[in-house]
Amino acid sequence: MKINKKVYINNFHSISCAGNTSEELFESICEKKDCISIDSTYVKGRDVAIGKIKSSKNFKTLLFNACKKVLNESNLDDYSNTLLIVGSSVGGMLTTENTYFKDKNYKNIDYNQHTINSIAYNLKKEFTFYDDISFSTACTSSANALGYAKEVLSKGIYKNVLVVGADSLCSTTVCGFSALSVLSSNPCTPFEKDREGMNVSEAIAVILLQNDKNINSVELCGVGYSSDSHHMTQPHPDGLGAKNAIQNALDDAKISFKEISYINAHGTGTIANDNSEANAIASLFPNKPYLSSTKSITGHTLGAAGAIEAIISIMCIQKEIIPPSKNLKDPQRDDVLFTNEAISQKVDYIVSNSFAFGGNNTSLVFGKCNEN
Repeated sequence: MKINKKVYINNFHSISCAGNTSEELFESICEKKDCISIDSTYVKGRDVAIGKIKSSKNFKTLLFNACKKVLNESNLDDYSNTLLIVGSSVGGMLTTENTYFKDKNYKNIDYNQHTINSIAYNLKKEFTFYDDISFSTACTSSANALGYAKEVLSKGIYKNVLVVGADSLCSTTVCGFSALSVLSSNPCTPFEKDREGMNVSEAIAVILLQNDKNINSVELCGVGYSSDSHHMTQPHPDGLGAKNAIQNALDDAKISFKEISYINAHGTGTIANDNSEANAIASLFPNKPYLSSTKSITGHTLGAAGAIEAIISIMCIQKEIIPPSKNLKDPQRDDVLFTNEAISQKVDYIVSNSFAFGGNNTSLVFGKCNEN
């Protein structure tokens, strides 16, 4: 089937430790607010820095409300031609943990509320979407969800696709990253020479993609994938997988590296990831577009990261502001152009990177819509 339809992001909403709206999120990033907190309850005998949503409502209620907000604001009252795509690495683990810690009995756990598909399962019951699909590819989950949305919309299979990236904080994931010795006890400092590690965070990102554009639309121009399979948890040190994903996204968008105004780096703050990604970017972009890691403010939202950073990228284009990194005082290298302050300038195209365990790499290219 020939791919010829353009794909536009027309509405979105997010909730994270950096704000309960996308406007608050972008403001927190541009003003480099302190959004990461120190916690001693997740890892026994150790303080870790985490990104926790500030709300009295539980995660499931926030998720329902976020979806309802986007759908209502989009004037969609019929979801019969709407596909739901969920990207998550945690799924319903928090529900399972809450049940187990309360009852001390695994027999009371509802498997329908545990699996990755549990998010889509609950949302579809509430909103009666035509169909749903869930992606769980660790930290590229919602980036891959966006890639699949572009594919089905460009082929005219659906009129509307709602992408949901959602991961909640739970002991299983925080302790898992602690076991890998990649957690920081302080707010993370991606690309800093003496960086300590990453901050696990939670977030919800809801994005509506359609073929028709409106006055505020941003185009999802290109998607690039790769799989380097270098190591279970570490990327190829030369950034070969990252490089391939970025180049594939540029090729899909049919643009040159020279047209990229800004790169939203995966930038987790770990030694292995930041070295690998910087190597890939330096080799592909001799023109040195601006680069930052917004995870220095939001933390790493795991499976939701691709969608959260898609929203950040979209707002960069809409507001013509390039966001800064926070806490970057002594960068590890000078062959890429890091920015520590928000910069006002025209933004035509952005690359947003998401890389995951097992060498699963996804890059997205977002662009300003043409006037015609």
